[in-house]
Amino acid sequence: MSGAASGYLARHAHALVSSAGHLARAPFATLFTVLVMGLALALPLGLEVLVRNVRAATGDFTGAVSISVYLHAGVDEQHARQLGATARSHPGVAAVQLITAAQALAQFRAQSGFGAALDALQDNPLPNVLVVTPAPGATGAASMESLRRVLAAWPETETVQLDGDWVRRFNALLDLLHRALLLAAGLLGLGVVAVVGNTIRLEIQNRRAEIEVTKLVGGTNGFVRRPFLYTGALYGLLGGLTALLVIGVSGLLLQPPVSELARSYGAEFALRGPALEDLGLLLGGSTVLGWLGAWLAASRHLARIEPGAG
Repeated sequence: MSGAASGYLARHAHALVSSAGHLARAPFATLFTVLVMGLALALPLGLEVLVRNVRAATGDFTGAVSISVYLHAGVDEQHARQLGATARSHPGVAAVQLITAAQALAQFRAQSGFGAALDALQDNPLPNVLVVTPAPGATGAASMESLRRVLAAWPETETVQLDGDWVRRFNALLDLLHRALLLAAGLLGLGVVAVVGNTIRLEIQNRRAEIEVTKLVGGTNGFVRRPFLYTGALYGLLGGLTALLVIGVSGLLLQPPVSELARSYGAEFALRGPALEDLGLLLGGSTVLGWLGAWLAASRHLARIEPGAG
C-alpha cells in the first residue's frame, strides 16, 4: 500500500476513533439522541413487518376470492365440464370446480329442510355452476374484472358473480397501509436528518474554540468536517441498531398472545421478523441519514467559523 493511501486511511481511522470517543464521553446525551432516532426508525419498519405478518397469516385470503359462473339450464353436465377445462386453461385461473345441478339440489335439500317440497318438482331448477379460483397474482380488481368479462362473454353463461369483494377491500387496505408506511418512512427519515443535524450544530458550537485553533494552523473545512461526519454516521448506525432492538423486543412480547389467538382458531403461527434485506436497508439507510444530517449541519456552520471572527 502506498504512503498516500496509508495516510488517507490513517486520517479517516483517527477521525472515526475520535468521533466514537466524543460519543462515549457524553453517554447520556448520546443515549437520548440514539433513542429518539431508534424509535423514529423502528415505527415504519415495525408496521411494515406487521403488514407482512398479516399477509402471511391470511395468505391474502386468496382462496376466498372466486367467480361463480351460473350456466344456462340447457347446458348439460358434460358440456359444463368442457367449459371448466376451457376456463382452467386461462392464464389467470388457478382452479375450477364444477358444482353440478344434482349436487346443488342435494345440498339445498340437506340444508333447507324442504325435502318434501323438492320431491314434488318434476325437473331440477338449479343450473350447473363453475366456481373459478383466480391465480395468486391475479386477484386484483382489474384482473378479476377482466376474467369476469371473459367468462360472461360465453354464450352458455347465464350470469357471473364475483365472490369475496370484502377480501379485495381488505387487500386494498393493506396496500394503502403499505404506501402510507413508505410516506411515513420518508418523513421520519427527514426527522432523523434534522435530529442529527441539530446535534452536530450544537457539537460544533461547543467545540468552536478547538475548530478555530485547527483552522489557524492550516486545517481545511474538509479536515475539520470529517470527524463530525463520522459522528453523524455513528449516530445513524446506533439508531438503526436501536430500532432493530425495539422491533425484536416487541416481537418477543407479542408472540405469546399471537400464538394463543392462532391456537384458538386451531392453527399455529409464529411472527416473522424483518428479512435480511430489511436489516441491511435499515442499518445502511440510518447510517446514510446520519451522515447526511451531519454533512448539512457541518457544511453550513463550519464555513462561518474563522480564526479571529466574532
